[in-house]
Amino acid sequence: MHAPSVRRGDVRAALLSLLAEEPKNGYQMIRDIAGRSRGIWRPSPGSVYPALQQLEDEELVTAEEYGGSRTYRLTDKGRAEHQRRAGQSAPWDEVARTVPEDRHELRLLWGQLGEAFLHLTRSANDRQVAEAKELLRSTRRSMFKILAED
Repeated sequence: MHAPSVRRGDVRAALLSLLAEEPKNGYQMIRDIAGRSRGIWRPSPGSVYPALQQLEDEELVTAEEYGGSRTYRLTDKGRAEHQRRAGQSAPWDEVARTVPEDRHELRLLWGQLGEAFLHLTRSANDRQVAEAKELLRSTRRSMFKILAED
């Protein structure tokens, strides 16, 4: 399956774009990037928080503590940096374009299947579990048949 292609600087550009709209915490920015890329790109905290620290070190953002959460906002210098990107595509759109539409749909279906699986594991009775196991075995065999056709 095609993995999204995130280029160097995409996280930084995405954070600046989001903070140009309004102050946010790191979790909100991760969630917003995932939503705006239609679930294709969900940057990890391990890429977002170091990028925010770098932006803070460069005096492009400031951070304030509120109830155990750090909220970031652009400085004037950060707004100027964001304006230099004006007219360019949003980074989440660029990343989303790296995954073909049919592969994106396949990823969405997989996510929906995972959601159904979680519901099943929490509330299914013994008969339903047995049926689900057989369905998964059958589906796995069918997928390998599809791959073997070439």
